[in-house]
Amino acid sequence: MKLVLIGIQGSGKSTQGNLLSKQLKIPYLSTGHIFREIAKEKTTLGRYIKETMNAGLLIPDEKTIEIVNEYLSRPEYKKGYILDGFPRTVPQAEKFQNNVDKVIFLEIPEKDALWRLLHRNDETRSDETLPALKKRIDLFNRFTRPVLTYYNKQKKLITIDGTKSIEEVDKGILNSLGKQLIKGQIRDWERKGKTILVIVGLPGAGKTEAANFFKKKELSVISFGKAINDYITSHKLTHTEEVHKKVREDIRLKYGKEALAILNEKKLREALEKNIMVVIDGMRSWEEYVYLSEKFPGVKIVIVALYTDKNLRYQRIASRRGRDKLYGEKRDIDELIGINMGPTIAFADFMIKNNFSLDDFYDKLEHVYRTVYFS
Repeated sequence: MKLVLIGIQGSGKSTQGNLLSKQLKIPYLSTGHIFREIAKEKTTLGRYIKETMNAGLLIPDEKTIEIVNEYLSRPEYKKGYILDGFPRTVPQAEKFQNNVDKVIFLEIPEKDALWRLLHRNDETRSDETLPALKKRIDLFNRFTRPVLTYYNKQKKLITIDGTKSIEEVDKGILNSLGKQLIKGQIRDWERKGKTILVIVGLPGAGKTEAANFFKKKELSVISFGKAINDYITSHKLTHTEEVHKKVREDIRLKYGKEALAILNEKKLREALEKNIMVVIDGMRSWEEYVYLSEKFPGVKIVIVALYTDKNLRYQRIASRRGRDKLYGEKRDIDELIGINMGPTIAFADFMIKNNFSLDDFYDKLEHVYRTVYFS
């Protein structure tokens, strides 16, 4: 396993790197360590590194990339490594040739990092004065934060809350890597069963955004409401509350209030054959939940309810490009009572308040995802 640790100074990279090295049995390295090791070698490169470092000069960027790529290509690192301090910039990341598996970002507020560093062992190193630390954090924000975006696009980035205890941070990293610590030994997670994660909530609460979040996790997402939307579109009907209500009622007259679960059962079975977790976007009625529980007795069903203040939900719906008139108390009551959504919300395993930023919403969904996936 080839890992990169990224974080501002004081985020705990060294602590976690050394801990992970023992647990995963792969070396923990920093660019400083690499340069010091090469400087010991009686080679042309070794002499160059030694003379440059002794002169107090920085190794040029292009040379750094070349050295790190060559060093990590050695046979002893084929099984993996944990790298700290590189890449620091997007150009370095682009020219890094060692096929990183995961990039772990230890996220911590700047004020917490400064407090840790200024109070570490009640001593302050010459390079850890407040102005020096602030300058290094500024350089991180300017040059290294874009590296996070670079790796996130490659779906290699893992963000961990670095403010927690050493043990909690370590557990979070291991969980994100699909591993767990049992009696001092690292084991791969073994899931004994499959899970259906159900997203419920009133219109405008954020079900679509939640579904998009889980799609980014490469989970299979099945939209229950798509059957109704597709029917209305295919029959060239108008997306109004009256039309939606009539189509829903017609389907439920034929199949019962568990109609959408019945219509999507085949898709669910096919998805569960290929995945350990499947997400349902927009389960409505309690009858649908009961139907799924009966039809999938060996599958764990977890309900995640989304809550947003009423006026904010209405604002969100009104700003949509399409179906922007489908909101109001009448529709809410129909969803809660007429369609019988109320019990699914009340019976939820998780309740997420989605009143704030998208990042805040995603952080809460990430917590639910890890809790469900790794439990």
